[in-house]
Amino acid sequence: MAGVNAMEKKLAEYKCDTNEAICLKLVRFPEDIDDDGTTFHPEYSHQSFGDDEIAFGYKGLQIQLFYAAGNLSTLFKVKYSSKVTEMFDCVEADEVEGKVREIIPPGFTSNTDDFISLLEKEANFKPFGTLLHSYKVHNEEAGELTYQIHKADITCAGFQDYHERLQTFLMWFIETASFIDTDDDRWDFFLVFEKYNKDGETLYATVGYMTVYNYYVYPDKTRPRVSQMLILPPFQGEGHGAQLLEAIHRFYCSLPKVQDITAEDPSENYVKLRDYVLAKLCQNLPSFAADKLHLGFSTDMVQESQEKLKINKKHTRRVYEILRLRATDMSDEEKSRAYRLDVKKRLFAPYRKNQRELAKMRKCLQPEELVSHMGQMDAETQQEEVEKSYQVLVEGYRRILERLATHA
Repeated sequence: MAGVNAMEKKLAEYKCDTNEAICLKLVRFPEDIDDDGTTFHPEYSHQSFGDDEIAFGYKGLQIQLFYAAGNLSTLFKVKYSSKVTEMFDCVEADEVEGKVREIIPPGFTSNTDDFISLLEKEANFKPFGTLLHSYKVHNEEAGELTYQIHKADITCAGFQDYHERLQTFLMWFIETASFIDTDDDRWDFFLVFEKYNKDGETLYATVGYMTVYNYYVYPDKTRPRVSQMLILPPFQGEGHGAQLLEAIHRFYCSLPKVQDITAEDPSENYVKLRDYVLAKLCQNLPSFAADKLHLGFSTDMVQESQEKLKINKKHTRRVYEILRLRATDMSDEEKSRAYRLDVKKRLFAPYRKNQRELAKMRKCLQPEELVSHMGQMDAETQQEEVEKSYQVLVEGYRRILERLATHA
């Protein structure tokens, strides 16, 4: 028994956390290859390595996925200090290389010298599609940096191959990511690039991107739906997501056939970003003037935000609540109460709907079934849940208002 335990202990040394083992880089200069400071790691690797995100069979496992910063030419290497099959004949190591190959497209190199040669061709790389927006960000180390947002589609020369390399990042940073069918011409692609200098030449580095699918709306409209959005980790926290989302709103606002802009299964972080961008866009509309906000949510707000900014009613309501909070003196008990009741009335709507459904159920449910449903709708519990939701909501709204004030 002691021998079995010793064997298990020895084998446990050959388990590696794949989120740590996978090393990603966006390489601009050859010296970046050996610079650990330029390495970043996935948030997720379960789609390749299972829910436990463990690779068995290696000590010191390092899965290198290094990308040329612009066109994303790829260096893929698997390194380790020892492998379990070298020690134990009866145990096999996981097929790590094959699992990664399922995600990354062919055309990569496993030779560092070849990769350096590919880096030298980066000067030929230019952003795809049409330039929509250019902006600057101040960086403490590098000073003022210039960024560009481009709109592309699959017909752009070379874009299909580039996109196949770009979308591999989704697997490491979006929990439920999947690759899209780029043969469908209803997809729009929005790309963010940084302009930088290398040996006196202007080069471009990939920062992030967004995919948008244009759904048909009867009889002659479309509804662009954001499908995927990713700002690569080295660039996160610099405001690029907000710049990108605002740019796509401005782009679709210029198209008469667009009904409104939505998002597919948005994450909590995306909702926060959207709240900020939409509040920023709406704050100067006449229907959102402070004196109008105190009169309550109105059809004028819905119509103006839809016509001018392609925002739907649900999102307009959230913008109204954010901007009304800014316009409300919450230290004034009467004004604070009016705001609270207005928001809670909306939050309480799902419970009222449940009560209407319960009334219909009375006709067809057995008494014990009815009691179980009624238990789910206890009035005191409802009030507690609404109060909790209200507090969380307002806390989030305050953070959005702080960001608006900072970037005013």
